[in-house]
Amino acid sequence: MLKRFIAYYKPHKKIFVLDMLASLIISVIGMVYPIFSRGMLNDLIPNKKFQMLVIYGCTLMALYILRMLMRYFVQYYGHVMGVGMQAQMRSDMFNKLETLPYSYFDDHETGKIMSRMTNDLMDVSELAHHGPENILISGIMIIGSFIYLCTISVPLTLIVFACVPVLVAVSLIFRKKMREAFLESRKSIAVINASLESSISGIRVTKAFTNADKESEKFEDGNKQFVTARSKAYKAMAQFHSSTSFITDVFNVVILIAGGIFLYNGKINFGDYSAFIVSVNQFIGPVNTLIGFMEQYQNGVTGFERFLEIMDQEPEKENPNARDLENVQGHIELENVSFAYDETKEVLRNVTLNIEKGKTLALVGPSGGGKTTICHLIPNFYKAESGRILIDGVDINDITFKSLRRSIGIVQQDVFLFNGSIRENILYGRLDATDAEVVEAAKRANIHDYVMTLENGYDTQIGERGVKLSGGQKQRLSIARVFLKNPAILILDEATSALDNTTEILIQQALDELCKGRTTLVVAHRLSTIKNADEIVVIANGEISEQGTHEQLMEKGGIYHDLYALQFRSGDADRLQFLM
Repeated sequence: MLKRFIAYYKPHKKIFVLDMLASLIISVIGMVYPIFSRGMLNDLIPNKKFQMLVIYGCTLMALYILRMLMRYFVQYYGHVMGVGMQAQMRSDMFNKLETLPYSYFDDHETGKIMSRMTNDLMDVSELAHHGPENILISGIMIIGSFIYLCTISVPLTLIVFACVPVLVAVSLIFRKKMREAFLESRKSIAVINASLESSISGIRVTKAFTNADKESEKFEDGNKQFVTARSKAYKAMAQFHSSTSFITDVFNVVILIAGGIFLYNGKINFGDYSAFIVSVNQFIGPVNTLIGFMEQYQNGVTGFERFLEIMDQEPEKENPNARDLENVQGHIELENVSFAYDETKEVLRNVTLNIEKGKTLALVGPSGGGKTTICHLIPNFYKAESGRILIDGVDINDITFKSLRRSIGIVQQDVFLFNGSIRENILYGRLDATDAEVVEAAKRANIHDYVMTLENGYDTQIGERGVKLSGGQKQRLSIARVFLKNPAILILDEATSALDNTTEILIQQALDELCKGRTTLVVAHRLSTIKNADEIVVIANGEISEQGTHEQLMEKGGIYHDLYALQFRSGDADRLQFLM
């Protein structure tokens, strides 16, 4: 872990070296005061060397001005270096997240991921700056103090430094408790962030159902968890600081007693004793700095560990021999495909399908039967446990992710739009498209006329997740995005199920235009929208129950016939609920 942490210093080597040099100067200047004090008490004052006394004072003032400048450099450029390292870690984490499979995001909440990217990396940044600085300054001052104190009195120095092993032992005992407590605290902060992200994103639903009290209750549960975890962290920190502070207080007691005895027996003079007391304080200060640094160290280490947890996740594994799929025709084949999200339940069992180029195949059946799972397997978002999926006769595992997914357009019920302009969201289909191509895609999606009624037209900001647009408008924007992408294969996953009838007709017109000349896979609950599909497949309990055209399935009188009949007559709600 240390090696990986140090690697982030490499782009900032120049600032790091200068920062350490400035820290070294600060440390050395810190050692000057007791040396000057001893000389003044033992020589300048008793011998009335007034001129040298002034020179000592002026020299000390000049050194303190230099130390002020060095401290400014350390505080400013050191923090700039830390922020630069933080930014690089954040970029690495974001890029890593972009490579992770769908399954990772199934198990990890957005708020918790964001907590690692913000709060945790902020603490890592502080450690990156203050860690080497504190260790260098404190280390030099402790070593320097020890050497200088030995020049005054070796026996007295050894007596005082005998307390150091006790201080180290106490620090090691409580450090482990602090580390565990701060890690738990990090997790609780992530829980709060996840709850907050969910509650803010769903604020409109909360208001619609007047469930503000429930959301407050959920948030308070996380808040209480945070208080409990933080209390444990502070308890461990209090034990650490109180114990180590007691040891440093013992230093002063030892100096007072041992130094008094040495002075009484004439083994040290008053000037040396005074200089010894000043020098010991120069030693105790860095010790306290290192003790205080332990809290920051624990914060930074736990933050970096959580950063590495994401960085060490297995990315989507692409076949090293995978090739780009060129001139895609759109012939899709599923051969005995089986899949399970976890070991407890198999979602698909030996599913075999054949969708010819340019044909439309519709998937219908009860919820949870595996329809959407098929839609996720074709772009290789999830890996089939057994069987094969082929595009134009090529196994999708032998096709690069980028070329495969570039060939597939997906329109879902839950449309995701980015916080930005209408133009930017349509351009997401193909980032290098011209304005004319964006307008043409919008026209084909039946959204252009609406856009032109807006004051800022295509530059209109749509808000977070397109909150300023209606459901139909968002859906048409997503269709325009796919028009611009112009894929050979189209997946429509319940694209109109959440719309009213009037809007559905408008959207369906756009979808019909979009489907022309493309191989299309449609998942639909409204069976009226897929009557004209080239083939309809009924998926139930992960298997193909029925397969054929609308007329063939109606004649068969099976599940499809029952579903279709129920949607076109009133009543019998219980049976419909059972089937769907």
